[in-house]
Amino acid sequence: MNFRKTLPLTLALLGAVGSSASIGKAMDLKFAGALEFSDQGTLFVGDNINGAIYAFDLENKTAVKDVHPIKIDDIDVRIANLLGVGKNAIEINDMAVHPVTHDVYISVSRIGNQISKPAIIKVAQDDSIQLVDLNQLKFSEQKLANYPDQTTTFKVRGLMGMPPTAKDIAKGDVKLSSLAIMDILYHDHQLYVSGVAYDNFLSTLRKMPYPFTGSQNTTSVEMYHIAHDQYETRAPIRSMSIQKVDGVDQMVAAYTCSPIVLIPLTDIKDGAKIAAHTIGDMGNGQPIDMIPYTLQGKKMLFVTNNSRSPQVIPVDGLNNARTVTDKDFTRGPKLDLGPVLPYGPVGEMVMFEGVSMHMDLLSDKYFVSITRDTQTGGLNLDSNLTFFPNRVHNLVAEYDFPQYQQEHKEQAK
Repeated sequence: MNFRKTLPLTLALLGAVGSSASIGKAMDLKFAGALEFSDQGTLFVGDNINGAIYAFDLENKTAVKDVHPIKIDDIDVRIANLLGVGKNAIEINDMAVHPVTHDVYISVSRIGNQISKPAIIKVAQDDSIQLVDLNQLKFSEQKLANYPDQTTTFKVRGLMGMPPTAKDIAKGDVKLSSLAIMDILYHDHQLYVSGVAYDNFLSTLRKMPYPFTGSQNTTSVEMYHIAHDQYETRAPIRSMSIQKVDGVDQMVAAYTCSPIVLIPLTDIKDGAKIAAHTIGDMGNGQPIDMIPYTLQGKKMLFVTNNSRSPQVIPVDGLNNARTVTDKDFTRGPKLDLGPVLPYGPVGEMVMFEGVSMHMDLLSDKYFVSITRDTQTGGLNLDSNLTFFPNRVHNLVAEYDFPQYQQEHKEQAK
């Protein structure tokens, strides 16, 4: 799952890294960011401070027969109360669903006096919430190779020549290493980790076997960005999924502002510098999660975004997709109101009430989402049907007028 970067205080200090696996030593998790599960239910946690992936063996792996939708209003308040802090003292970093128990796991940072502490929260099928005691779990650790330096920060910029805001200025204190682990994906006993590495060619894919052996491949990734009209080597992959495209396993990946690329898994080799195949662009905005699921018997990707409605991409629509370069478009940046975007086989935009901050597949029938409510501003944990992932009944429409309902009652007689 995807760690949605929010410029937190929690990543102000990042530590040194190595490239080894460790089993059985004292657990020293400093940051709980991106989350992912293996097929059997091992929980992977990205630690952007230690520069490592932790794998936790969760003891309860009892399968449930019937998966129920989850609905908890003000989930941030509930988590803060559990941790004994105010809701403004926590940051929710990611969410993932256990593939066997269908419990929801949420990674959190507790912030206070410039010091943060990580926490993993479990939401069970009965809507109960509890703090996971990581110290009681068996774990292994894989350090990341080529971890970025601990001094380089982002540059401050305003919008189109306007003076930078306070939020823009705060970005200048955030280290590039905070993007070292953006998304984690488990596939065929391998972990794929997107993020940045230490050199000028920053955008990186790391591949490592699980169980960890201490070995890993580090691949630098370049791609052509249609909306920006430039080749980019620094901005990392935000969300990704591995699918069979054109008969081979390929990574489908989304970047900020929001190109879609394909990367054959055979291209991901240690030390390689590769060019991803840009096949589309959803338009401006930052992807958050890319969730594979099945709709009407077809494989789909449900892609959420922090500034636009979710996009549903049919996987079979990616077959025979044309790779584009800067030679295929009029030069210059491209905005949403222009004639170019969206471009390529990016599927269809669908209605989703509120803004999903994090989402995963709860079951074949439901998505589960941490959603910002557009009316109350509250942060809720809720479930949405996969075939119709919105709540039109919450909107005021023709159907809600008493005259309409009375007319239809009379017509039904």
